Amino acid sequence: MPTEIRRIAYGTPAADVLLDAMDSEMGALYANMRETRDPEISRLVGIALTVHPEEMVATVGAFDGDELVAHAALRPFDDALEVKRVYVRSDHRGQGISKQLMLELEAIARERGVTSLILQTGGRQTEAIALYEKLGYVPIDRFGAYEPVPFFLCFGKTLES
Repeated sequence: MPTEIRRIAYGTPAADVLLDAMDSEMGALYANMRETRDPEISRLVGIALTVHPEEMVATVGAFDGDELVAHAALRPFDDALEVKRVYVRSDHRGQGISKQLMLELEAIARERGVTSLILQTGGRQTEAIALYEKLGYVPIDRFGAYEPVPFFLCFGKTLES
């Protein structure tokens, strides 16, 4: 059965399960960096990666039948929208779901009259970086709370109407 992309509310129980899995996976991926990092940088990372649900203006999910298997959201940042919390459950990767999520986020931005999307990722998330670049995202300067953290990578894309 093909995956269906739907617009959903941020913070549903099913989404929380996915995002907990994302946090665990990212925690393991970057664990050795936490051990050697300056405490001030650790504090700044914590601030930068904190997500306030009330800030999210749109959320999309990918469903396999009635089961939520992937998630992505948007929040405002200046004149752009920031892509947040893109995650595909490991047993559903390699099927183009993250691309579908990103294209739906771009459609939402266009509907809102927003002409650019921005995002932050980490250098160890090579599959995510490859996807973003394939979709036309280019490296940009770190922005907002990501600016003081030297190892964050940021990307942006100007949307065509």
